[in-house]
Amino acid sequence: MKKTGLTITLLLFILCINAQSITGKWRTIDDESGKEKSVVEIYKKGDKYYGKVFSIVDPTKRDKKCIKCTDSRKNKPVLGLEIIKDLEQDDDEFEDGTILDPENGKIYDCKIWLEDKNTLNVRGYIGFFFRTQEWIRVE
Repeated sequence: MKKTGLTITLLLFILCINAQSITGKWRTIDDESGKEKSVVEIYKKGDKYYGKVFSIVDPTKRDKKCIKCTDSRKNKPVLGLEIIKDLEQDDDEFEDGTILDPENGKIYDCKIWLEDKNTLNVRGYIGFFFRTQEWIRVE
């Protein structure tokens, strides 16, 4: 009887941990237009989290390159581009990384947290100036 209770408790604990994961595919929603722009896949490499553009909604933008980028991503295709780098988990938040806006080539400090299991808040900021988007989990 004790083994069954312990097994159930352990399984529930694992499910809770997995429900709080930011890894997976996320539908990006433009905070100005409210329209879906792309799908970003967030994954873990070592102890850090990264995100790359998995798909682009607008077919006319699928072959675009990051011409305004100023680092090693300059002139690379946006599709497949790593736009989130080096996020570290700090309790329920993921921070101390960067996020790239491929449209203007700017790199911002980044902080991410789950609003709920299907809503991800993504904040890019410089100093006290920030912009936050809600991304929706792709099922």
